Amino acid sequence: MSWGLAVLSALVVVAGIAFVGWALDPHQAEPGPLRSVREDPAVEVTRGEDVVVVSPTGEPSGIGVVFYSGARVEADAYVAPWAPVVAATGVTVVLPDLRLNLALLDSARAEDVVSQAPQVRTWYLGGHSMGGAFAAQHVGAGDTTTEWEGLVLWGSYAVAAADLSDRDDLRVLSVAGDRDGVLPLEEIEDRRPNLPADALTVTVEGMNHAQFGAYGEQAGDEEPTLTDAEAHQALAEVTADFLDP
Repeated sequence: MSWGLAVLSALVVVAGIAFVGWALDPHQAEPGPLRSVREDPAVEVTRGEDVVVVSPTGEPSGIGVVFYSGARVEADAYVAPWAPVVAATGVTVVLPDLRLNLALLDSARAEDVVSQAPQVRTWYLGGHSMGGAFAAQHVGAGDTTTEWEGLVLWGSYAVAAADLSDRDDLRVLSVAGDRDGVLPLEEIEDRRPNLPADALTVTVEGMNHAQFGAYGEQAGDEEPTLTDAEAHQALAEVTADFLDP
């Protein structure tokens, strides 16, 4: 092996190790919001080996959502923003752990976890940021084993290759924040034509990218003008109205 090839091979190995280390150091759920949800009598949080299920303690609606986390964000970080939706509507939310915490490596993960909620009859797939983009791509691919009713996108978008623009059989909600510095509102609006024409798009004023979860600040984000509690309330109201049977 030549010295040049040896050096290149070494660099590839180092880069691969660095990438894995980066991916395995995710944004973790803030303990305060997570603890508050676990103390809420209206919802039940069940942590399995590779999935978190947030379910109502009252009568379930029969509607469920599998929700992919954003890049390098652990699944538990979305328990807090989803809990008020579960309490208000009776939906069940399944938050799977993703391979290396990246939806791009695990876009079909939803097909394996729907069995975690046998009480669900109608399924939506969704996600935050990268998670939403790959959820949209998975639904658009058409090779799913689950019949997906629609999509729930938080601070996310669909790429043109997802081929959703002509779909008239999907209900789609897309929520953006106008203080999002990681995925600016303009980028989401530019990709709006990639969604079905009747998709519901909502902008929460004062909300930034990290406030779609509960994992603290994120590099590159803008300063929000809403508190986390206010942002989660606004997000929950929009999402609950969309999912309420």
